[in-house]
Amino acid sequence: MSLQNIVFNYDVKSDILYLSIGSPKKAICLELEEGILIRIAPDTKEIVGLTIIDFVYRFKGKKSLVLPILAQFDIPSKLIAVFED
Repeated sequence: MSLQNIVFNYDVKSDILYLSIGSPKKAICLELEEGILIRIAPDTKEIVGLTIIDFVYRFKGKKSLVLPILAQFDIPSKLIAVFED
C-alpha cells in the first residue's frame, strides 16, 4: 500500500467521526467494539478507514480514549531532513 494522508470528517449532528486513509472508498465494516467500526476494502482486504459513533460522547469526563488499533506511521524523508544537522 502506498503512503496516503489520513482524512478526518466529523458529523456534528450525528456525533460521528470518519477517518479515511486517502480519499473515502466503498468498504465493508467490521465492528471492533460497540460503535467503533473498521472499514475494509472488499477487493484488497486493506483497511481504508475507521468510523467512531458517539465520538464526543465517548470523551465526556475522560482525558483520553484508547482504541484497539495498531498502526504504522512513516514520516516522509523531506520532513525528517528538517531535524538533521
